Amino acid sequence: MSPQTAPETASLASASTQDLYRELLIRIGEDPGRDGLLDTPKRMDQAMRFLTRGYTQDLNTVLHQALFDVDYDEMVIVKDIEFFSMCEHHLLPFFGKAHVAYVPNGKVIGLSKIPRLVDVFARRLQVQERMTTEIAKTIDDLIRPHGVAVVIEAQHLCMAMRGVEKQNAVTTTSAMLGVFHSDARTRHEFLELIGGRRSAKPGAHARE
Repeated sequence: MSPQTAPETASLASASTQDLYRELLIRIGEDPGRDGLLDTPKRMDQAMRFLTRGYTQDLNTVLHQALFDVDYDEMVIVKDIEFFSMCEHHLLPFFGKAHVAYVPNGKVIGLSKIPRLVDVFARRLQVQERMTTEIAKTIDDLIRPHGVAVVIEAQHLCMAMRGVEKQNAVTTTSAMLGVFHSDARTRHEFLELIGGRRSAKPGAHARE
């Protein structure tokens, strides 16, 4: 470690988040003292805390008293769940819809809690593939159903605003557990019910 590194690290550690954003504005060539930017560090701090609030949310609290014993073993689907997340590679947004299904094994989740579960994982720095499997695994661990299926379709601003600059590219990822993985008919029924236009296979992800 060079002599300059230790003091610089100590200085960063003692700086407030707003100070860091103010410094960032300076480094990209802006003047944080001008009228339009006076409150920008504060707004950036508030926005980032909101966009990453999933780190401070406890799944047990989110799902509190929302698990029910039910004699029902047909597929449950909550589709077209809108979400926004942040790509961990460039800190640019990606957004789209999540489709979640499971086949109960004596226990179900309150329907409103499934979108909340999606948001817990979306409101973190993410990659879409990991977010898809995290949602599926959480439901699988929580209620031990016969199977869980998650399909996420999203547009990534890191592709639209930079790099290849393809504004209409859609990334589709899927996670298929239990009967959705082992039984093609169950998987096909799920895909048909969420729109019939997906061709996701177990453990696969497609970039359209």
